[in-house]
Amino acid sequence: MLEQHESFAQLLLLAKAAFESNQAAVTFSAFPIDLSPQPVVPFRIPPADLMQSETGLFTQVYAELRDATIVAGALAHWRETYKDTDIGQDFMDRFGCYPIIGPCGPYQSSALWLWMVYMPPHLHYPWHHHPAEEFYLVLAGEAVFHRAGIASETLREGDGVFHTSNQPHAMTTQDHPVLCLVAWRNGFDVEPVLSDL
Repeated sequence: MLEQHESFAQLLLLAKAAFESNQAAVTFSAFPIDLSPQPVVPFRIPPADLMQSETGLFTQVYAELRDATIVAGALAHWRETYKDTDIGQDFMDRFGCYPIIGPCGPYQSSALWLWMVYMPPHLHYPWHHHPAEEFYLVLAGEAVFHRAGIASETLREGDGVFHTSNQPHAMTTQDHPVLCLVAWRNGFDVEPVLSDL
């Protein structure tokens, strides 16, 4: 589908520019050069509709990327990572994530996986962990990021946070939503699991 290809190509271009302009992101990993396109079967969940109607994703630097994320979100394959857990229906109805690079996304790479993550106001993403090392880049809005052994901090557009392998972490939005670009390296084969904290 031409519309799908154009939307994802624009999203990838803008995501690459945001990633490569952030020193912490570049320190985490080079943007992959082994990208190959793959077909996407759209799959929509309630958070996709929330993001489409969201009015609180304020950003000065990443406005184009925010808008491209919303456009591509209408065609993306949204994930239900915690579907078979006891995380609760409210979280499932409001936490949004779809891949740009990786399984079910429009591109594949053996070096880096990349997602968009959206959370509306007043939502807690419970403590969880995974073998993959992870980097969050906040594109719009704000959230409180929690990492085991480290003081919680509020991050806003342009801020980033690194999670080591299997380091428990969580995220909370308060009065504002948040939109993030999330990268994984190494340990791709194991899904996130809820931490016993």
